[in-house]
Amino acid sequence: MRRVGSWLDAPKNAFNNAREQANESRPKWRGEKLGLPERGPGSAAPVGRRLGAFLIDIVLAALVAALFTMPDYPGNWSLVAWAVITVVPVSFFGATPGMAALRIWVARVDGAVMVGPLRAALRCVLTFLIIPAVMWNFDGRSWHDRLSGTIVLRR
Repeated sequence: MRRVGSWLDAPKNAFNNAREQANESRPKWRGEKLGLPERGPGSAAPVGRRLGAFLIDIVLAALVAALFTMPDYPGNWSLVAWAVITVVPVSFFGATPGMAALRIWVARVDGAVMVGPLRAALRCVLTFLIIPAVMWNFDGRSWHDRLSGTIVLRR
């Protein structure tokens, strides 16, 4: 017996075709559109490592600020220490102490060697605002990465 379609079949088929096309254009791994490998050195850093590096940097900044403000609490001096720990090493070496400990680093998408102070400062300010740092795309880049033209990679 031959199945006769109804007027409902066309939109359903159109929806399935659109979904199939979207899945075909979606990259298979983070960083594929940028030409990065799927795994290993040079691949996009996973979110867990990035979060771990951030937590290490926060604790380190609090400890450094506490050394200078003892016996009082560091207060906003922790933010100043965190900004210095974030901007200076990323500008010249591409990694904060937390990133170095977890073997990830910041690289420019355009292939330049150094991130530079302006891009590092922009990343720091946007990370402080939190929202740009937690909004991700499929390539593993958050808003602060995209706005500064950088990506975090595995070492």
